[in-house]
This record gives sequence, C-alpha cells and structure tokens, in this order.
Amino acid sequence: MSAPATTPVPRGPLPPAAVARLQAALGAERVLTDPAECLAYGYDNSKRVALPQAVAFAQSHDEVVAVVQVCNAFALPLVVRGRGTNTTGATVPIAGGVVLSLERMNRILRISPGDRLIECEAGVLNGDVQAAAAAHGLFWAPDPTSLAYSTVGGNLGCCAGGPRAVKYGTARDNVLGLRAVTGAGTSIKTGCTTTKGVVGYDLTRLLVGSEGTLGIITEATLKLLPKPQTTKTLRACYADVRSAAEAVSRVMNQPETPSALEFLDGDAVQLAEAYQPTGVPAGVGAMLLMEVDGQPASIDVALRAVVAAAEGPGLVELKSAANAAETEALWACRKALSPSLRRIAPKKVNEDVVVPVTRIPELVTGLAALSRKHGIRIVNFGHAGNGNMHTNLLADPEDPAQMQAVQACLREVFRLVLDLEGTLSGEHGVGIEKRDFVGWEIAADTLDVMRALKKTLDPRGILNPGKALPD
Repeated sequence: MSAPATTPVPRGPLPPAAVARLQAALGAERVLTDPAECLAYGYDNSKRVALPQAVAFAQSHDEVVAVVQVCNAFALPLVVRGRGTNTTGATVPIAGGVVLSLERMNRILRISPGDRLIECEAGVLNGDVQAAAAAHGLFWAPDPTSLAYSTVGGNLGCCAGGPRAVKYGTARDNVLGLRAVTGAGTSIKTGCTTTKGVVGYDLTRLLVGSEGTLGIITEATLKLLPKPQTTKTLRACYADVRSAAEAVSRVMNQPETPSALEFLDGDAVQLAEAYQPTGVPAGVGAMLLMEVDGQPASIDVALRAVVAAAEGPGLVELKSAANAAETEALWACRKALSPSLRRIAPKKVNEDVVVPVTRIPELVTGLAALSRKHGIRIVNFGHAGNGNMHTNLLADPEDPAQMQAVQACLREVFRLVLDLEGTLSGEHGVGIEKRDFVGWEIAADTLDVMRALKKTLDPRGILNPGKALPD
C-alpha cells in the first residue's frame, strides 16, 4: 500500500506569478502561503499529513473558476476541501500545490418545499441542510456520523450514506443536479430540478463519488424527502454473529424495509458495553439495532413484520423502545463504539466494505478466521441492511510485526470481500487508502475508460492527483 508523508515535508514556494494571480482573483487575505498557516489544511481524518504550498479560500462559483484556471495555467496540483472529515486521505495534498477550501461557500441558496428540493453551496454543513429542511417537514437522506461537521460537497465527493441509506439511499440517490468546474476551468451544470430527466449523459452521478478528481462541485440541488411522523426502535441480541447475520437476511427479505439496520459483532458489543453500560445481556455474540418509520396508522404493522423476521435461531433478547429515552438508551451501545475502540488500540484501520446482504454470514465467518490467522483483533459493526460493514483492524503502530500483520490481513480481507461479490468501499471512498487495490475490483479495460474520462475533464491532471485511480 502506498503512503504519502505522515509528517509535513516543506516544498519550495509557488511561482510568484501564480501567487499574484491567485491574490488578484481572491484578495491577498484569502491566499495563505506561510507553511505554518497552511499546515492546518494538510491533513484530514485519515491522520495523514502533507504540506500544501498555498491555501485559497473561494466565496463563489466564479472564484473557483478563477482558481482552477490559475492552477491549470501553471500546472499546479489542486485539492478541493470541505472540512476534512474523510478517513481515506482524499483531501491530503500529497503532491503539494494548492488546497482550495470551500468552507466559506456555505449559503443555502433556495428551498422549494413543494418541489422537495434545496439548492446550496458546497460548503454548507449537512446538519444545516437538515435544519433548513426540517423547518418544512422534510429531510435530506444522507446522515453520516459526521453530519454536524461534514459539508455537502464532501458528502457528494465520497457519496456518503449513513444508517438511513438502507431505506432512503446514499448521496448519489438524493441529488438532482450540480454546478461544477472541470480541471480545465470550464463551468458545467448537470442534471435538473425534477426527479425525472434523461436529456444528455448523467454527469451528476459521474461527479458524485469522484472525490474531486473530475471536477470541483460548487453548488448542488438536493432531493428532499418528507420526514416520517413516527419511528420505532428495536434491539435484538443473538448468541453468535452467524445468527445475527442470518437475521439480517430475513429482515431484508420481507416487504417492510427498516429505516436503519445496524450490526455489531460480539467484540463490538462488549467494548461498547464496557465503555457505557446499556443493559445488554452478558455473553451476547452479536446485536442488531433496527428502526422502522412511517405513519402512526401503519407503524405497528411494519414493526410486527420486522420483529417476526428478527426472531429465529440464536435470539437471546428482543427489546423495543417505548419512548424517546428508551430509544436513546438502545442506541447508546452503537454510539459508544468509536470512543471505546480508541481506548484499546492506538491504531485503527477502518474499512467500509460491502457484500450482498445474503453473503453477510460468509463475510463475518471469514473475518473471524482471518483474525485468528493473523493474530489481529478485528471488530465489526456497520450498516448491515445494505451489506455495508465497518471492519476495524486494531493494532499498535509502534510494533512493526503487528503492523506487517495488519497489512497482510487487510489484503486478505479485500480478497474475501471480492470473492463474495462485494465492493471495497460503500461510503468512505477510495482516496489514498484503497487506491492500490482498485485494480483488484475493476478490470483493466474499464479502468482505461475511467482514465480517458479523467483526461477529458482534467486534461493536465491537476485535480487531486494520486487519488481514486491506481497509477
């Protein structure tokens, strides 16, 4: 696996003419060149660091165009950035150059409740979109854990999902159109303001998930959905992971789709329970957290259907929340996971692999075997309703033998996922972390088509170089 610098490596300054043109477009106060000031924009939640040579702050689509045109003229690497919450190194400027921050492009431009859409700039926080939509009884489907801090542009860049994706889809399913700038500095507008539209090629879905390698998204028209009037929450505990995985298949193979279906293996349950006790029975081997939503008149029908599917071999306890406080208590175990993992291992390799729902039992069995084979603790939890598993390999980065075992184990994890007809990333994206494995999943001739698309939209290869596609 390739790795960029983990400590900031100084590079020479940008050409003075390039700095002058950036300052003329944005104003001197919105162009940083001091390494000490640029450092904060050289890392993201992957904990990787590389020092940019400059940081530019755009406040409008036209200013983004100007920045791209300067970088294109001088062949400067250009990395677009929201708030840096991604975990794959997608916003780390490994080639130096310019980081373009869109954090100041944070305006909601228009909301049309009757058309169920909202138009906003790329730097708007997901949580701010949710608040604006909620005022009209609506919501935007993507709900990543980072929604209070991550931007719409970032969510679209990696095609974020979250627990609700099992019923309502990911970012790609909930965007109507985009305004963007190609690597050549050309403005494009994709999609439309209607939920139906087949005129021209679907450039919207092409840009979503492209991690800023094909174009810079500056504005988005998002599809909103009506907020459910009521929600019911269930917690099902099982004797072992296979029983829970088989229950997932049963739940997803009946007509009432839950609005969330989260899986925690035995290690995850025990770690979370030790961090914050929530009354989970002792010795539980796996747990499912499920929600159903809808109208008051029909919610009980949906709840009974999900309960019936959850019941089966290996069930230890099935508990339903009677009120908001009990709902919060049932979810507490899931929310305690990330801090509990940080307590037991200084290094967490967090993958977001996906397999078909019917193959989840094989996945969890295979992961347990790999854990034993390599002597690496693997903790699994995630959005089981659509087969999206967050597989966490825990290790001590100060132990070279352990880190070597992690890399060997990770390669076998990816092979297992692909053998089960799965994919290497469901919502985190590729970035740096998975780039060298993309060729395992995508055939060479298909990769050639993707590279040709990259060349068309980014002829000088300035946009986020070294990300998403293997060399």
